[in-house]
Amino acid sequence: MKPIALVALLCAAFAGSAAAQSSVTVYGRINTTVEYQDNGDDEVTAVENNNSRWGLRGTEDLGGGLNAFFMLEQGFKSDDGGGSAGFNREAFVGLQSSQYGQLKIGRITSALYYATLDYIGVFNHDTGTTAEDKFWVLNFTSPNAVEYTSPKFGGFAVALTASAGEGNDGVGTNSGVDEALVYSKTYEGVVTYDVDNLHIGAGYSQSRNVADDTVVEGFAAAGFYTFGSFGVGLAYQHNDSDVLGKRDSVTATGMYTLGNGELHLAVGWADDWDDVDNSAATSWTLGYNYNLSKRTKVYAFYHGVDNDENATYGQGYSQTAVLKDETWQTVGVGIRHAF
Repeated sequence: MKPIALVALLCAAFAGSAAAQSSVTVYGRINTTVEYQDNGDDEVTAVENNNSRWGLRGTEDLGGGLNAFFMLEQGFKSDDGGGSAGFNREAFVGLQSSQYGQLKIGRITSALYYATLDYIGVFNHDTGTTAEDKFWVLNFTSPNAVEYTSPKFGGFAVALTASAGEGNDGVGTNSGVDEALVYSKTYEGVVTYDVDNLHIGAGYSQSRNVADDTVVEGFAAAGFYTFGSFGVGLAYQHNDSDVLGKRDSVTATGMYTLGNGELHLAVGWADDWDDVDNSAATSWTLGYNYNLSKRTKVYAFYHGVDNDENATYGQGYSQTAVLKDETWQTVGVGIRHAF
């Protein structure tokens, strides 16, 4: 073989090997709706961003079944082009082994949230004005966190997360930023069971605000089961807050698939907080998805939240404020594209 041809062959072989060992992917989701919203006092037609995001993720094969990985994710506003500073959704690095499990370090979304309420939120991936997480008060994202997830044993897996309240009494300064940042000390433990068409997730979460030493803790559990063209989900939360007292909430979801179309129904209920009378609420969603491809769908929905006298549950993205003792409603159509 000629020397030049040999060098070219070796370079090609090396490049192929390197590509197989490591990779970086750009990914994201753009999810936007046009909605007519009514809070019982004002009405508005709005274009809404539904948790659009982009990110980078990568892996490197270290050999012997061990992989390094990372994820950086940032939210942005698909309605007006605005965005957040930094990777405000996810920012972690880790190691993963099929034998020993997975370790993450950084800013991490709650494994308990993913395993329960988010898992059953199948209409619009638990995002936007129709999100099922209106009654979720437990930890959602942990900065300065360490998380370990075990391998699966007979369908079971365990995830343990701890985040630090950094700085003097939890008050620290971000390098180059004048504002003081207050972090909560959060601890979570989650058990999941996944076999065939059944998912069950349950766990405990505690977050202590180190600035005023108040605690929000609770237990959450959920299950989702698919059979034929149907899927049904049920989630339960028990919350205990030093400020508000105790409260229970339940969310149920259902899905029927026919070809590329999906019909969805979701109903949620939150009881009164013990220390806040008339703070209960109910929510409901009737929605339809049509999947144009695996990455693109169009959808339509009707969604509402009925608040008691001292409740203001709502999604927060709305251009109409959520009012006490009112029914907040929205009707909309949207497009979701993943890349």
